Amino acid sequence: MSELTHPYILAFDTANEIIAIGLGALDPADRSVSLAASVEIEAHRASNTQLLPRIDALLSECGIDKHAIACVVCGRGPGSFTGVRIAMATAKGVSAALEVPLYGVSTLDSIAWGLQHAGVRGHAVVVADAMRKEVYPVRFELSDEGIARLEADSVVKADEAAERLAGGWPAHSAAKEGAANAAGLEADAVNAADAAGCTGAVADAAGGASAVPVVAGDALKKYADLFEPCGTFADEPLWTPTGQGLLLAAQAAWREGDIDPFDAAFGNPAFALPVYTRLSDAEENERIRLSKNEPKNLRTGVQDTGIRRDQRATVRDSAIENAQADENGITYRPLDAAHAQMVAHLETELMGTDAWSEALVLDELPRKDRVWWAAYDADDALVGYAGGWIVDGQVQILKVATVPAMRRCGIARSLLARIASDARDLGAKSCSLEVRASNESAQALYRALGFESIGMRPRYYSDREDAVIMEGPLPLDHHDVAGMELMVHSDAEPCDTSDETAVQRADSRERIEGSQPLVLAIETSCDETAAAIVDGRGSLVSDVVASQIDFHARFGGVVPEIASRKHIEAICGVTDECLDVAAERIGVPRLRWRDLSAVAVTYAPGLVGALVVGVAFAKGAAWAADLPFIGVNHLEGHIYANKIATPDITPPLVVSLVSGGHTMLVHVKAWGEYVTMGSTLDDAVGEAFDKVAKAMGLGYPGGPVISKLAAEGDASAIGFPRAMLHSGDLRFSLSGLKTAVITYLRNEEAAGRTVDKADVAASFQQAVIDVQVAKAEMALKLTGAKEFCLGGGVAANPALRAAYGVMCEKLGVRLTLPPMSACTDNAGMIALVALDRYRAKRFFGLDADAQAHVDIDQPY
Repeated sequence: MSELTHPYILAFDTANEIIAIGLGALDPADRSVSLAASVEIEAHRASNTQLLPRIDALLSECGIDKHAIACVVCGRGPGSFTGVRIAMATAKGVSAALEVPLYGVSTLDSIAWGLQHAGVRGHAVVVADAMRKEVYPVRFELSDEGIARLEADSVVKADEAAERLAGGWPAHSAAKEGAANAAGLEADAVNAADAAGCTGAVADAAGGASAVPVVAGDALKKYADLFEPCGTFADEPLWTPTGQGLLLAAQAAWREGDIDPFDAAFGNPAFALPVYTRLSDAEENERIRLSKNEPKNLRTGVQDTGIRRDQRATVRDSAIENAQADENGITYRPLDAAHAQMVAHLETELMGTDAWSEALVLDELPRKDRVWWAAYDADDALVGYAGGWIVDGQVQILKVATVPAMRRCGIARSLLARIASDARDLGAKSCSLEVRASNESAQALYRALGFESIGMRPRYYSDREDAVIMEGPLPLDHHDVAGMELMVHSDAEPCDTSDETAVQRADSRERIEGSQPLVLAIETSCDETAAAIVDGRGSLVSDVVASQIDFHARFGGVVPEIASRKHIEAICGVTDECLDVAAERIGVPRLRWRDLSAVAVTYAPGLVGALVVGVAFAKGAAWAADLPFIGVNHLEGHIYANKIATPDITPPLVVSLVSGGHTMLVHVKAWGEYVTMGSTLDDAVGEAFDKVAKAMGLGYPGGPVISKLAAEGDASAIGFPRAMLHSGDLRFSLSGLKTAVITYLRNEEAAGRTVDKADVAASFQQAVIDVQVAKAEMALKLTGAKEFCLGGGVAANPALRAAYGVMCEKLGVRLTLPPMSACTDNAGMIALVALDRYRAKRFFGLDADAQAHVDIDQPY
């Protein structure tokens, strides 16, 4: 290998069972890449444990310091959702901490570039495994100049894709109009064809363009028989990405887009996202359900019966709150068949002779390449709707309309943002539409969203008026990060740095050193993306949370796939804000990753797909900044959350952990030494609240809604069971209580009696509290502890907090409650645990991984 003096590029991909890593040097003059190394390793579902150690080892073998990396390239997929997110989250962490650009490239393009470099010319097709008997098929034309992609990413049933490909190779103008730029690897680069030992189809094709397509992709491992009639298979080492292919794909993108790879404006890691090509299962199933006209309350998905007239406003308001009504009282939901007639009626009013009929609207809803959203006022009346068609990597806006009385309320913009968000997940990268030439206000809106006029369609509308064709970027609604608002908390007051003199700047290093150790912690165990920084005094100088609740509310609970996607979108923005807030509190112009003492993350327990994002990002950042990496048990974090309210709290103590996933009593003998005294046999408390709320048509999340409604009811009205109240041990069971409430509701409805839901909510809540308090009292007496604490989302319940207060006063025990902001998942509590582990030098290795389940009693 010759001596390379240019800046280095690190590229990697984990979209399938192979870890591909490439290391190259870029010549900024012509954006050509010189290959230093390309390695591929079998991962066997262990990408998160192997990726960084392998990268570290490769750099060491090549004698290259990580700080010589000036750019990161990452495979975006499509491929295994988890695999793609591991690479993307790791790349974001590395890029952020090294302060270098990050570029995402198509995993399928990198495979095509591998074929091209190995000598394949002419037709080629890559078919990657998409699971569920589906594949990602993309056709390419390969030439001496490079590759030309002939179609956008899509997901297709394997047998259908094979049938299409076997039917022939249609002419495509893109192949004739020119390919991507030449590969341009230096003469001393590794010859991929030789290294792979390529024979057969690749060797035959090397001498010239082949009329018979060459087929590659990991889907061939499953569906070789299906795709055998489609062409000649490439040699197996070329079925998956290579480090060299990733570098070639990036090089082509930079040249084609005239991009400076070191320009941060084009390589912001926050904007790099995976390729999905389809919505989550929950969203797809929702669209199937909503395309059927079922007589249900479409806000909650359950029958809205038995609600007393004077309670309807409360229940309705709760549902609207769950759907996050905007300042005008407007809520947004995917369009359903039950409102198709209303859409048709508004079409007649607003569109005249161009109006769609109800039948046309109903025909649109079940189509997988269509996205429809609607806006409703506080009385659930339809006030706007929009639809889009995703084709060839673009979403074409089919309809967007708002009732005249509600115009200028941002409804059209919000509808377009939701269309764009779904379209992006279906592979769209841009947007197009037609608008009447006379509709200047609409054109102004689209121009404000970044659209430009690209032509006219003469006499396009039924009245012969011309249409202006406009194209632009996806009109996404950005908010603070990933469509979410940031919530910022901290213990410290900000320092004034508005008049930053040279002397003050010189003092910045002293201020940072005076705050040491500074530990940044990340929390992604469920549906909050959070980051916090704790200083050496144990004060939280920054505590930032982005909640995803808006994205899950309409499903009645957290959707793991959506949670993982949103974490990938939000993690850079949340950590950037965390560093900025900490810098303000410390009194320095900027706080960088390298200024920290350690990086920590929740590694367990929780939703494993969500945890993976946080763990991969945190490991990448820790590695890049040469910092210790700390893993934290999420449950221990909830225990430490009490330190936020009472910093001097010391064991021994008893903690009740009550949340959507946990109900348990823990004896804290010392920090880090825990004994679980009892836990639930079935449902957790928070889970029971959510299920009962859903049964009553109150929406999600159930805890706050039931608590609010219970305040209006009689807690003694209904004698619901207190399961295991007299069991003599500290175990819990909530399933029977939940079933009893649902049975009561059904029996009352069957008898034709009106249900007082406030009484139901109050009686259910009291049954939960009675058991929780009784078991907590028993635990305190058994341990003799004089401190009692609470942790978890249900710890925010006012009635439960008050009941524990009464109990502790009776027993002469000090009660510590976490602040309301620290009851739900947050990174502040994780940072406090991490500070203790940092001082004890209890670090994790780069091969650490997320775990869905752990035992808090076991040291880690």
